[in-house]
Amino acid sequence: MDLNPGPILMVQPTLGTAEKYSKQRLAPMIDECPSLRCLVKDRRSRDSGNTILEKEFRGGLLFITGSNSAASLASSPIRYVFLDEVDRFEGDVCGEGDPVDLAIRRTNTFGNSKKILLTSTPTIKTFSRIEAAFLESDQRYYFVPCPHCHFEQTLKWGQVKYPEGMPHEAWYQCEKCEEEIQEHYKTEMLSKGRWIQTSPGERKPAGFHLNGLYAPLGWLSWGEIAAEHAKVYRDPFRLKTWINTVLAETWEEKAEKLDGEGLMARREVFGPLLPSGIVLLTAGVDVQDDRLEVEIVGWGRDEESWSVDYRILLGDPSGPDVWSALDDLLLKSWPHSRHVSDLRLRAVAIDTGGHHTMQAYSFCRSRQDRRVWGIKGVGGMGKPIWPPRATRNNKGKIPLFGVGVDAAKEAVYARLRILSSGPGYCHFPTDRDAEWFRQLTAEKVRTKYSRGRPVREWYKRDGDLNEALDCRVYSMAALYGLMGIGLQINKEAEKMAIFPLKTSDGKIDRVAPQQRPQRQRQTWQSSWMG
Repeated sequence: MDLNPGPILMVQPTLGTAEKYSKQRLAPMIDECPSLRCLVKDRRSRDSGNTILEKEFRGGLLFITGSNSAASLASSPIRYVFLDEVDRFEGDVCGEGDPVDLAIRRTNTFGNSKKILLTSTPTIKTFSRIEAAFLESDQRYYFVPCPHCHFEQTLKWGQVKYPEGMPHEAWYQCEKCEEEIQEHYKTEMLSKGRWIQTSPGERKPAGFHLNGLYAPLGWLSWGEIAAEHAKVYRDPFRLKTWINTVLAETWEEKAEKLDGEGLMARREVFGPLLPSGIVLLTAGVDVQDDRLEVEIVGWGRDEESWSVDYRILLGDPSGPDVWSALDDLLLKSWPHSRHVSDLRLRAVAIDTGGHHTMQAYSFCRSRQDRRVWGIKGVGGMGKPIWPPRATRNNKGKIPLFGVGVDAAKEAVYARLRILSSGPGYCHFPTDRDAEWFRQLTAEKVRTKYSRGRPVREWYKRDGDLNEALDCRVYSMAALYGLMGIGLQINKEAEKMAIFPLKTSDGKIDRVAPQQRPQRQRQTWQSSWMG
């Protein structure tokens, strides 16, 4: 905009993220940078040419749009194209093709003076756009010298070491001399580092890879990275996020189908009281032509889960009776094995995208104060389990949340593979039968090609039922909805842990409860008081 102006296109994954980017990042940058502030008129002035998604300046125009807007990606010529978080772009925009290709095609008019930039956190191996682009580039990595032997190396997770049980004390071990490199050396190492091409070629574009281990001193530390890994390494779904966002590496999916019979062998006796690890309850409701199916799920520390109850409420959802039965179930309280009051459902997610939509809207509308949320499944890689905001663009005019069902199914399946109690593990009671487990594991991921690009999709065989899986997905969505409004489940688990256990007859166990640490009273005397 300042040094070499021309038409610019900035593409974010969606129009919503494009608006957020413009308001939270671009507008403050323009306001704080004198050379840009004088180029773009004040957005409060009449006919300023400065809107959220368009910024006029001398010599050019900046367009900001989402990858889901075909019209914005295929109109006027563009000299500079910036594509951010390309791994979260739509696979095919309104049947017109890949959004990255559509955007890049707009630069053809400018020949060698064009500039194209792709950036992203990587996602899944073989499906990652940024991985494919990087492999076609000259693959530059940032090499830093060891402060002890001066050997140049890239920073890798395998070289991060720490004493057992003390990840916050992590250091980096040099690949060559194997000396400890403490965090305070990082500033010197980064200042002396250099980008080195690992796959040079005359016609290859420049490609850069950088992970979180390079974060400057005072930002994300090696100890914090190691501590986060220690929390998530047993939970594949959270480990995937850590690998993508911290190491900037793709995640390789396990392709094997889950075995429902193997899950049946893990059934447990829960007893008349909720297990002590449960912190809160959510429910997922699937609406069918002749019934409602509901799963009540208990959630504990690190999203360990217990299938508390599963109900099939028979009846015509176009009438009031089955919805009345659902309301009675959702109002039920559940006695807990800790010395606390009985638990009630904290949130409920009801699928409104299939059968009897208007009846589902009506049920949710009058129960917003109880967090009975209407949801609609949204497919596609990169869609979050719970959206940042609801939409009222529906016939019922209720707050409707678009749930990323692909990401939720991926999370459910990853956790069903965990074999021991702890973070992410799924507990099942003895009253779940073989048919329920078949439904829970009815779907699998397959790859299809759309306009030459691989696309992941979840599918089930014709005739198979998957209501149990859908209910678990919706119940998980309700949990993530609570997290979206500030719930911190591990903190709530810590609070509950101070209460003593109750026996099955409701009496307090003789084992003494953990006592809340008492604060020592401290006094200060001001020096000026004499």
